Amino acid sequence: MSIAAPATPAAAGSSVPALRPIDLGGGVRIATPVYLAPMSGVTDLPFRRLARRLGTGMVVSEMIASQAMVRENRQTLKMAEVDGFGAPSAVQLAGCDPEVMADAARLAVDRGAAVVDINFGCPVKKVAVGQQAGSALMRDEIRAARILEATVRAVPDVPVTLKMRMGWDHSNLNAPVLARVAEGSGIRLVTVHGRTRQQLYTGTADWDFVRKVKDAVRIPVLVNGDILTPEGAAEALRRSGADGVMLGRGCYGRPWFPRQVAEHLATGRAAAEPALAEQLAVLLEHLRDMLSHHGTVTGLRLARKHVAWYSKGLPGSAEFRARVNTLDDAPAVEALIEGFYRPLLDQGLEAARAAFHARGVSKEAEGAAAGRLAA
Repeated sequence: MSIAAPATPAAAGSSVPALRPIDLGGGVRIATPVYLAPMSGVTDLPFRRLARRLGTGMVVSEMIASQAMVRENRQTLKMAEVDGFGAPSAVQLAGCDPEVMADAARLAVDRGAAVVDINFGCPVKKVAVGQQAGSALMRDEIRAARILEATVRAVPDVPVTLKMRMGWDHSNLNAPVLARVAEGSGIRLVTVHGRTRQQLYTGTADWDFVRKVKDAVRIPVLVNGDILTPEGAAEALRRSGADGVMLGRGCYGRPWFPRQVAEHLATGRAAAEPALAEQLAVLLEHLRDMLSHHGTVTGLRLARKHVAWYSKGLPGSAEFRARVNTLDDAPAVEALIEGFYRPLLDQGLEAARAAFHARGVSKEAEGAAAGRLAA
């Protein structure tokens, strides 16, 4: 495995850190280490496939419970499906039993995973307290080490990575220590979310703390948490010294966001939003893939939040979302989406502004929509 070199400026005179490829071993090379984070209920196969097509460097499955994986639970196996179009992708596993985690890793690799990622970061009560998995393992370094070692041994030809938080709470910020344990166990890369478990998703991610992890190990480190703009990604890299970024909520309704981040880090230039026509095409592609993958009933139900994210900030989006949520017929949903977007495309930005003023929409809302319409 080759170690990624420290980030360097994208161009002479630029203060934007550039990204270098990361070689994880096992034939897995991340040309652009801009990752799509594993997000339960969001990063299903259609979302990962779309993000990959739009320029994401690496995608990771939703968190998979190792026990359910080993039992070959039908829904769990569906969640763990890999992209299957030639690009490597990772399956993330959670659990507290080393042997079960090892078995789940073997099964994931047998089903096509190019990388196995271990979750020591999930903060939700059901996982961290009820199952003593996820971020709970940061409080038990001995058990954590056993899980890491067992998983690495189980899949010796496949790179294993780790995602964690800073620690359980601010009295126990042991991520640097656990990163060294991970490195000694054969883990090839570590991602650090700059919050503690007790913070859940409140407060602000501490990118500066991630530098302590980076300084503690020789393996590559990714920074994660609160990266919502390309400029924010550059700042996270500067402050953390990390080798790459992992993007979560910033990708809601924006599967092109990782591409924007990668372009900004490569050129130092501001990244424009896609034209509204492209956004519509991506939304329809995403919807159709979800219906094909999940079936009409489940697919429509799961797609509602994505439709809401795509349309956020556009004039009339609140009424549009409310109507989408009442429909259970796929052609009707597509027709409604087309009917919402087409007038915006036909009228253009100035007409949308006029409509905003006529309806008394705030300047702040107008600005949000204008940024999406301009292209």
